[in-house]
Amino acid sequence: MTLADLPEIQITRNVRATRLRLRVEPTQIRLTAPVFCSKGQIQKFLAESEAWIIKTWQAQQQKALSIDRSFPKALQLFNLENPLQITCATQKQNFIYDAHTAELWISDRNPESYLKAFVIAYAKHQLPLYLEQVSQQCKLNFGQCTIRQPKTRWGSCTSKHDIMLNSGLVLFPEHITRYVCVHELAHTRHFDHSPHFWAEVQKHDANFQQHRKILKSSPMPYWWNHVQ
Repeated sequence: MTLADLPEIQITRNVRATRLRLRVEPTQIRLTAPVFCSKGQIQKFLAESEAWIIKTWQAQQQKALSIDRSFPKALQLFNLENPLQITCATQKQNFIYDAHTAELWISDRNPESYLKAFVIAYAKHQLPLYLEQVSQQCKLNFGQCTIRQPKTRWGSCTSKHDIMLNSGLVLFPEHITRYVCVHELAHTRHFDHSPHFWAEVQKHDANFQQHRKILKSSPMPYWWNHVQ
């Protein structure tokens, strides 16, 4: 196998990038490059990385084959004690959520898409409230909170202290979601990843290193990444 046998590598130039960075995913391979990086430098980097790219791609494909692709019958959300019970049904609404009975009815027309739509809607309502709660606990203030679905970031903080959280965070245990909130809130005091920043994170999450590893190593459900 050579690079020619793999999907075309998507090259993106980023003004914030300081080095070439590869990301191999189950369905695509992406390369982020600094703006002034030449085509020759990119080609040399890809040639030197060919063995790693192929090995990582093959590992991703093997991993994808082992993923459970059955539609879930229950869904555990970060701030609920018990999982939601899911029922696929013929109905006009894309989804119906009953918080009192912890039940979720999903239209059988396109269940994966509607389940993701529910999670996004839930996140847009719950995550800003949760961030505010953590903000008060840590005594770290922020500006506005937005909820989005970026593919490679769990959160971000601007120089104005506006925070973005990934809606997929509601699918993790609460201590993992809280870590991301603490991480972004710490950026309101230290706009970098210096030792002072990590000390601020540790002040509010003593087990942040373990939480960070779990976040990086935990795969998202197939229907989350499958649905655009």
